[in-house]
Amino acid sequence: MKILVTGAKGFVGKNLVYNLKNQGYSEIYEYDLDTDPASLDLFTRDCDFVYHLAGINTSKDPEVFMRTNLGSTETLLTSLKKNDNKAPVLFTSTAQVSVDNPYGRSKKAAEDLLLSYRSETGSKVVICRLPTLFGKWCKPNYNSIVATLCHNIAHDLPLDFGNPYVEINLAYIGDVMAGFISFLKDKEGNIFSSDKKGLGFYYFNIQPVYTFHLCEIIEMLNTFKKDRLNFLVPDVSDPFLKKLYSTYITYLPVHQFNYPLEKREESHGYFAEFIKTPEKSQIGVEVTKPGKTSTSHWHNTKCGKFLVVSGTGTISFRRADQEETVEYQVRGENMEVVDVPPGFIHSVTNNGNTDLVTLIWFNEPVDSNGPDSIYPEV
Repeated sequence: MKILVTGAKGFVGKNLVYNLKNQGYSEIYEYDLDTDPASLDLFTRDCDFVYHLAGINTSKDPEVFMRTNLGSTETLLTSLKKNDNKAPVLFTSTAQVSVDNPYGRSKKAAEDLLLSYRSETGSKVVICRLPTLFGKWCKPNYNSIVATLCHNIAHDLPLDFGNPYVEINLAYIGDVMAGFISFLKDKEGNIFSSDKKGLGFYYFNIQPVYTFHLCEIIEMLNTFKKDRLNFLVPDVSDPFLKKLYSTYITYLPVHQFNYPLEKREESHGYFAEFIKTPEKSQIGVEVTKPGKTSTSHWHNTKCGKFLVVSGTGTISFRRADQEETVEYQVRGENMEVVDVPPGFIHSVTNNGNTDLVTLIWFNEPVDSNGPDSIYPEV
């Protein structure tokens, strides 16, 4: 398929172009403000599908909205009609069409023009009324309040957004892309099967849409910022938290992606926490020096998984109420996980000439105020 994307360098357009390419669509006509206007006529001669994303949603001059949002639609449709191309057109509108403001009025006028074009030509039209969007590559202080919040919090800038209890409807750019690309699966028109009157147009609502108060979004983002340096990550089983967190970290200053771990020095080497989650699990890194053995201990409830990623050693076990000892020989190149159950005394010995590096998962984090550890010898 030959796909035309107007507004290809904007937030939605850039994500769409990369998603299309990732799914194997190679003939993509990218049209934006810096594209030679004559190219539009060439693109509309043989394109099979049109994503009309071009437009503007922020301006101090109210007249710019109508001139740009309606004007770009008029230019596109005129070019399609000139070339007698009835390719389906997907248009990104806004939930603000019902709001009496210059932006909403301009998008509603573009919608009406598209519906007239559909009646005149019989071409298929998809109208997507989008809520506030968020995700990677969204421009702060322009596209989305979420982008501005992420940017300001990540860069320690002040927040001043009026009523903190205003409700915001949000859609994630990844969900928008999935919805948009679904329309390519059958460009012949089966996507309009719900149009019982055969009118040839389709209002499409992106799902899911998440609704939060502004202050709730700010609280989540501030928590991400604070927890990052405490080795905590959010509960990614929550779809919205996962998407918001993935968005937030794209706004970190590029020279601040890194942060140090805190090493706990021990007689055999050291241990460093890497990740903790609200579900109370933890991942850490233990380094055992050559010829050294970690302190033997066991747990009442805590269990773990050990993965030696570098070096050679022995992990020894003895059930606390028995005498028999079991040993596992471990090597970094084997990439073998060893379970550490509760009630088993265990230790790690470095048999090699280099540091033994072990990645350790625990089902709960280390608690210095109430450690679940008992220290007999294996």
